[in-house]
Amino acid sequence: MLKITDLVKRYGDGDPVLKNLDLTIEGESVVSIIGSSGAGKSTLLRCINRLVEPTSGSINLNGVELTGLRGRDLRAARRKIGMVFQGFNLVDRLTVMENVQSGRLGYISTWAAMTRRYPKEDIRRAYQLMERVGIAQYANTRADQLSGGERQRVGVVRALMQEPDILLADEPTASLDPKTSEQIMGLLRDLAGELKLPVLINIHNVTEAKEYTDRIVGMRYGRIIFDDKPAMLDQAAMDEIYAGSPHADRGKVDAT
Repeated sequence: MLKITDLVKRYGDGDPVLKNLDLTIEGESVVSIIGSSGAGKSTLLRCINRLVEPTSGSINLNGVELTGLRGRDLRAARRKIGMVFQGFNLVDRLTVMENVQSGRLGYISTWAAMTRRYPKEDIRRAYQLMERVGIAQYANTRADQLSGGERQRVGVVRALMQEPDILLADEPTASLDPKTSEQIMGLLRDLAGELKLPVLINIHNVTEAKEYTDRIVGMRYGRIIFDDKPAMLDQAAMDEIYAGSPHADRGKVDAT
């Protein structure tokens, strides 16, 4: 279970980007975070995995308080937080297998990583996951030869190779065409159920959030102003979340 309590993030002397935020995620639920640019969605995800240091508050994952960790303890905790990035974050000159195995860097020795001497069990698990997401045939292909959807699948497998307790996805479909976006969202939803893994997705596409996630969290100016099932996201809630911000490209939301 991820439990966030009274989380604040401030840069310099400016107003907080996150303002006393509370959020709990448990089970194998798929939770989407929506809101205008600048609402604090990406900052929230980056505070969870400590890519950004929270100013104050608590982030607790399965009984481990993440905000106070340093050094080796922090590295160990990060192994349990998988991350899927908007820009894929692959090493283009490396093969799919080599990129996928980077998800095991927190578990194997530096020598094994540098010499590409991956444990047999890690190779077996990589092939199993790559087969599941449909990219096993590209195991020895350089990452820069893949399509956007294939590259994002590599990113998903890399994150799963960490054996995470939670999967974070920061705009995982923003660089993809509509059809591929739906495929990736469906994949994340299905994997959450198969692996009994909670997934937290920062997403701009409200239609996809309603279609593929179990719960929608709406943010505005660093606060959560909506937290409910997708069916409860009516036009009034949308107008409040996106007040003063155009969201016509996200489509109108039926009140029924």
